Amino acid sequence: MFNALFIIWRESVEALLVVGILHTWLKTSGYVAQGGRYLWGGVAAGLGLAGALAGVMLVLESSLPEGALEYFQVAMVLVAAVLIVQMVFWMRKHGRKLKSELEGEMAKTASSANWWGMFVVVMLAVARESAETVVFLYGLGSDIANTGLASFLGVTAAGFGLAYLTFWLLQQGGKYLSWRLFFRVTEIMLLMLAGALLVTGIDKMIGMGWLQAWSGSVWDTSALLDDSTRFGGTVAALTGYRAQPAVAMLVAYAGYWLVVLAGLKRLKR
Repeated sequence: MFNALFIIWRESVEALLVVGILHTWLKTSGYVAQGGRYLWGGVAAGLGLAGALAGVMLVLESSLPEGALEYFQVAMVLVAAVLIVQMVFWMRKHGRKLKSELEGEMAKTASSANWWGMFVVVMLAVARESAETVVFLYGLGSDIANTGLASFLGVTAAGFGLAYLTFWLLQQGGKYLSWRLFFRVTEIMLLMLAGALLVTGIDKMIGMGWLQAWSGSVWDTSALLDDSTRFGGTVAALTGYRAQPAVAMLVAYAGYWLVVLAGLKRLKR
C-alpha cells in the first residue's frame, strides 16, 4: 500500500499548492469575502468530478465481459504510467511560473469581478490532480484489491494528513523543506513508479499471450532478491524490478528510461 499512500500524498500536495496560492492571493488582495466561496466551491466541484470518474470506472469494470475487462485493465495500467510521466514533465516545465501565472489569472478575474473564473481554475486543477489519483490507484490494481476497505480508507486519510503536514512545512520558507527538494525527490519516485507500472502492463500482456516471442527470461537474480518475497515485492512495486525479467520487459523498461531522460534533458534547454 506504500504506492497508494505515496500517490495520494503527492497529488494532494500539488492540489494544496494551487489552492494555497489562490487563498493567499485572496487574503493579501482583500478579496476573501468576494472570492472565498468560489475558491472552495471549485475545490468541491473538482472532487465531485473525480468521484464521478471513479464511479464510471467501477461501472465499466463491473459491466465489461472478462475478455474486454483484461484489455481495459492493461490499458489503464499503461495510461497511469503515461499520466505520471506527463505530470512530472508538466511540473518541471511550469512549476517555477505556476504562482505568477495563477496570480495573473486571478488579477484579471478580480478586475472584471468575474469570480466564476476562479471557480473554473480551481475546479480544473483539483479535478486534474484527483482524477490522476483515481487513474493511478486503479493502475496499481492488485495493490489496492488485496486491501480491505477500512485499510484503504486509513491509507487515504494518512495520505491527506501527510500532504497537509508537508504543505505546512513547505510554506515555512524553506526552513524545514524546500519546494525544489520536494519536487526533485518525488519526481524521481514518480518516474520509478511509472516504470514499475509499465513493467506490470508488459507482464499482463505476456500473461494474455500477446508477447510470447518476447517472454523468455533473460536472467535469474532470485538468489540475490526474490520479487515474490515481501521485501522483494515492495522493491518490484516501487521500481519495476523483476528477478526473472522477460525480454519484452527489459526492452520496454530500457526504452522507457531513454525516452524519459531525453525528455528531461530537452526541458533543460
